[in-house]
Amino acid sequence: MTEKLDCVVIGAGVVGLAIARTLAMSGREVFVIESESAIGTATSSRNSEVIHAGIYYPQGSLKGTLCVQGKDLLYDYAQRHGVDHQRCGKLVVATSEAEIEVLHSVVEKAAANGCTELDWLDGKDAMALEPELNCLAALSSPTTGILDSHGYMLSLQGDIEAHGGWIALESPLIDGNISANGIVLRIGGLEPMEVLCNTVINSAGLNAQGVANYLHGFDKRHIPARYLCKGNYFALSGKAPFSRLVYPVPGAASLGCHYTRDLGGQARFGPDAEWVDAIDYDVDPNRGDSFYDQIRRYWPGLKDGALSPSYCGIRPKLQAPGGAVEDFRIDGPAQHGVKGLINLFGIESPGLTASLAIAEHVRALLD
Repeated sequence: MTEKLDCVVIGAGVVGLAIARTLAMSGREVFVIESESAIGTATSSRNSEVIHAGIYYPQGSLKGTLCVQGKDLLYDYAQRHGVDHQRCGKLVVATSEAEIEVLHSVVEKAAANGCTELDWLDGKDAMALEPELNCLAALSSPTTGILDSHGYMLSLQGDIEAHGGWIALESPLIDGNISANGIVLRIGGLEPMEVLCNTVINSAGLNAQGVANYLHGFDKRHIPARYLCKGNYFALSGKAPFSRLVYPVPGAASLGCHYTRDLGGQARFGPDAEWVDAIDYDVDPNRGDSFYDQIRRYWPGLKDGALSPSYCGIRPKLQAPGGAVEDFRIDGPAQHGVKGLINLFGIESPGLTASLAIAEHVRALLD
């Protein structure tokens, strides 16, 4: 027997949960399905937990616009809901004359996105703030912070359920069919079911392309290629060297081997950028060898043997290795012609920061 549902969100990562919350609070009947046994087990729990300011993204991009909007929404949400967070600030540092030129371009990009809360520091002033630091110049981003991402997702789940929505774990999508009456989904798990939906939100993260492929009647030309980029993190033994986050100037595929820390004070470095063909969450200890020279450019005090493998995440990129940076893709009927279907592709960083703004964007597309 086919049940009728208003809205199904596929994927209980941070973005899927944020979307489901926004729709439930707007009065929609919302059902979230998740193939894993818990919420947020993949990309959402394997990142830096940084609240980004929106510094690096091209003007007019969804990444830039939604990051700047989402940052303010996320700080407000965390404050009102008691989600642990800290507005610790960040320094983006240049250790060569060439990198100073890159810093100037970063300022221009940030301003174009509406991120104007940046302060230019010469090396002396930056090193006065962080005595362990070595640099020629730096940008100070006082609105960058860190967040308890798991606590945030649990809070989103609570909001969904408080507004009549529900979440089904270990309930993978088997396949679907696009019809004139709506979208029919066959859902597996302990209690398999078939549902007819008015609205389907594909927020499956790493498997978003796979979910779109499951939908019979969907034009596969609207499914972009997916490239997997693994980001490895290494933990620091001993005392954290900086009170702020410290990033080197950004590179093409990764923000670089940057310094972050969690809310408990554990310092770590990463992520690097390792293009892979399959999802694998093992961290190769040998990759840490290349971290030392990169880190010592801005922190000469790093001791041999101080880094150990910590964890890694996989970024679902739309850009091929060596290719141009790609934006988020949030495709609705205007892009693919299917009423009631929204596909989210390539939702990597700054997805955590932008999550609430992404949710509002999706709601607006449905409206």
